[in-house]
Formats: sequence, C-alpha cells, structure tokens
Amino acid sequence: MPMTHTALEAVLKEGFPDAEIEIQDLAGDGDHYKARIVSTAFKGLPRVRQHQLVYAALKGKMGGELHALALETSTPL
Repeated sequence: MPMTHTALEAVLKEGFPDAEIEIQDLAGDGDHYKARIVSTAFKGLPRVRQHQLVYAALKGKMGGELHALALETSTPL
C-alpha cells in the first residue's frame, strides 16, 4: 500500500523536528515523492550522510510503503 503525503511528512517531522519540509508527489500515485528537508541535523555532514539520516528516519519504509524518494537536503542559511 502506498504511503500518503501526510504519513511521509509525519515520519520525516518525527525524525527531524526542527526541519522545514516540502514534499511533492511526482507521479500522483503516492509511491514516488520528492522531499526537500532543511534541518540543523545536517550541519557539517556530507550529502551522503545526510541522506542516510533521512533513510534511517523512514524506519524501513523505503522499498516497501515508499517506492521512490528523491532527496534534497540542506542546513538553514
């Protein structure tokens, strides 16, 4: 079963409480999303590590409920 926009946002907010999060459903099917996450948790980390933190926050939903997630991560200016 696909993951809803609301459910994805809730999981990401739980993992990154201070984050500014924007989510876009790329295919309209609840299975392919793009997420822009701006959080202080990413400070000083390389992009790969930032993305690993996002995948960890998803708690195994990637590849199951969530098929594809394009990520854009950064720290606040």
